[in-house]
Amino acid sequence: MGTASLAQWQAGGERGTHRGHDIFVRRGGDWADAQRPVLLLIHGYPTSSWDYAPIWDALAAHFRLLTADMIGFGWSAKPRDYDYRIADQADLYAELAAQHGIGRVHLLAHDYGDTVGQELLARHNEGRGLRLASICWLNGGMFPEVHHARLVQKLLHSPLGGALSALMNERRFRRSFAAVFGPQTRPSDAELADFWALLRHNDGHRLQHKLIRYIGERREHRERWVGAVSDTQVPMRLINGLADPVSGADMAQRYRELVPQADVVGLDGIGHYPQCEDPHEVLSAYLEFVLPLRGQASAA
Repeated sequence: MGTASLAQWQAGGERGTHRGHDIFVRRGGDWADAQRPVLLLIHGYPTSSWDYAPIWDALAAHFRLLTADMIGFGWSAKPRDYDYRIADQADLYAELAAQHGIGRVHLLAHDYGDTVGQELLARHNEGRGLRLASICWLNGGMFPEVHHARLVQKLLHSPLGGALSALMNERRFRRSFAAVFGPQTRPSDAELADFWALLRHNDGHRLQHKLIRYIGERREHRERWVGAVSDTQVPMRLINGLADPVSGADMAQRYRELVPQADVVGLDGIGHYPQCEDPHEVLSAYLEFVLPLRGQASAA
């Protein structure tokens, strides 16, 4: 699926910390060039930063790249007794940027990462935290009223969630995960095995009922997070896989309704993971949007 295998992606990473827990961090591009703008990439649920492997090398030709597996995801720590919250994940990325001397970034976010990005944007609009030069959103539940949660997500978010997490296995994961991709762009058996390996690392599959609390948070903080998107001066583009059953065409339409002068690129036949399913088109649409804005993000 990507230019870097799962093992290569892991080998190219480094360790960071968040609240005393180990965090998997990855950088790309020429970090010796302090004038090169920084692109911060935020992954989705239930996967990891490896989602960006298909477009990583091409983006590294234009940016210094910075990403991490959020706490509870991928190769980062997955503590059992932890209050997994969107605001805390936003803190993680803001701290990561600060640790690398970065105060201003372009942002590329996907899925759960869109919600983290909305919190970072709300802080930016308030004049605090990480400064955002631009944002590109990939498929995600930005507007809870048109987010079509899968049955497994609804069950994980219910009082039965803990029991369902305990029963999760590779067969169930493969079936539910593959269903959010486009009908012609689903992962191979080998790729599904890799996604499962990341989820299962440090028994992360047993935490899904805790991580999925974001569904309730989206409703609780809707005014703040939707307001951040509908009332900002930060340049934005949405690249949306329209065949996504979770946050596809309905989400793109709602974005057009709520975001002034909405900039939307729809990808026919593509599902929930556009950067994996059609990396060429995602790169083309993203670079068309961001390259004219590259000078707006510096190391300061």
